[in-house]
Amino acid sequence: MSETVEHKEDERRRHESLGFAPGKPLLSSLVNNAKQGADLEKKMTLGRALRLYPKAALWSIVLSTALVMEGYDTLLLANFYALPAFSKKYGVLDATTGSYTVSAPWRSGLADGATVGEIIGLFLTGIISERIGYRKTILGALFMITGFIFITFFAVDIKMLLVGEILCGLPWGVFQTITTAYASEVCPVGLRAYLTTYNNLCWVIGHFIASGVLRGMVDNTTAAAYRIPFGIQWMWPPLLIVGVYFAPESPWWLVRKGRLEEAKQSLLRLTTTNDPDFDADKAIAMMQHTNELEQEISAGTSYLDCFKGVDLRRTEICTAAWVTQSICGSTFIGYSTTFYEQAGLPTVDAFDMSMAQYAIAGIGTLLSWWVMTFVGRRKIYLVGTATMCVVLFIVGMLGIAPKSNTTVSWAIGSMILVLAFVYDSTVGPVCYSLVAEMSSTRLRAKTIVLARNFYNIAGLVTNVLINYQLTSTAWDWGAKAAFFWLGTCFLCFVWTFFRLPEPKGRSYSELDILFEQRVPARQFKHTSVDPFQEEEVSVIESKTNRDVDVV
Repeated sequence: MSETVEHKEDERRRHESLGFAPGKPLLSSLVNNAKQGADLEKKMTLGRALRLYPKAALWSIVLSTALVMEGYDTLLLANFYALPAFSKKYGVLDATTGSYTVSAPWRSGLADGATVGEIIGLFLTGIISERIGYRKTILGALFMITGFIFITFFAVDIKMLLVGEILCGLPWGVFQTITTAYASEVCPVGLRAYLTTYNNLCWVIGHFIASGVLRGMVDNTTAAAYRIPFGIQWMWPPLLIVGVYFAPESPWWLVRKGRLEEAKQSLLRLTTTNDPDFDADKAIAMMQHTNELEQEISAGTSYLDCFKGVDLRRTEICTAAWVTQSICGSTFIGYSTTFYEQAGLPTVDAFDMSMAQYAIAGIGTLLSWWVMTFVGRRKIYLVGTATMCVVLFIVGMLGIAPKSNTTVSWAIGSMILVLAFVYDSTVGPVCYSLVAEMSSTRLRAKTIVLARNFYNIAGLVTNVLINYQLTSTAWDWGAKAAFFWLGTCFLCFVWTFFRLPEPKGRSYSELDILFEQRVPARQFKHTSVDPFQEEEVSVIESKTNRDVDVV
């Protein structure tokens, strides 16, 4: 039997498993089961969702913890330049100051090298994860990072360190994609926002740990000052490999592959049997129905399909939501230590303040969970960007004062702490929820890849700009640079008002219909749709019957 015939036969069996048959109408049992499964999920309160899906929440947290490792890793390099031992090993002697320093081109090269690795890793993840699944993809990345750490740990010169950073960027790109996609697919609507935004908390935790480790190495003048922080990275992969190995695969991915029995078994591993109204078959039917609906709306699963039809709008929303993270003024957050040092604070105490900053960011992320219970994602983004505009305006006005005024430097550093709290209670965490909800299930991994890569590219630009703005030998804008980021943050506010829809409380199939009907962003919240009404069902039926008739 030829490959084409075999493929058609596989399609026939898949359609029959869904309740379709050649020349026959869509069986009502599938639609009814799907509708009941969707209704149960939508009506599920947070407490009931936690009781029914405690194992799903646990497994999602296990996989997302890989971002703690990435948050730790990515903060190290930027702060190593403050360690004399690191500068002596990888820098050159500055005849003017008599001290060792890593040149600006090499600093940019190391940072950009890691980003390039992430971009490549992200694109590969979108392809590989769709073929072999989320678990196997992240397992491979964990084994890769374990080996690549050896290169950075034993780097004999800055060129070898650059190679290590590029290679480490590959698995970092995997972590950025898989954790968000997995969290959005193993949990019901009631838990979706919390477990996707948990990713932001993981980043904050990683930054906090890295700041603490670096704080302890400030006075160390030996090679251990940078080797120990590099070596600590090895503590994460073994624990995560064990957890990921035993984690169930996403049932949504298994449904997309037509492996329905495995999808049901995976779902049962994610849930408990305490809820008498829960029926795994109905939940799987809901996934099947959503998958078939998306196949009709946008049949492809390639990167190119992310830019076709209604998926172009979904890609735009995910991309802009993530780029907003980079250009809303958040780049200032990492420079509060600089202003505290300008105020006369010792380096050790400045590091202590940076740890306080990340603690505040963690509190902000936890607060966002409570806010999202009552307020939609769109409103949080609007309030967040508007408030950040106000804070940036204040920072800019303070920057007009002479730099010799240490009191003003204290005020600037403190306002940046406020900026960190606002960012990490609004735009920072909510972005992860948005990119997971706005993408279609069939294109989720690839849409997240594209959005995150646009974020990385924006990060390359913002990193160059902020360094020129704050460096005394370049533009030397100081805190007045906040006026520039006030302008970009205002643009983010305008985009949010006109283009960002409200996905709160919507099932994936409802979002599919809203996008297919091209409902304006400001009307998403109040527009009623029923994915199981006769017109939508007939769309799937006609497509399926056309497919099976050719066999």
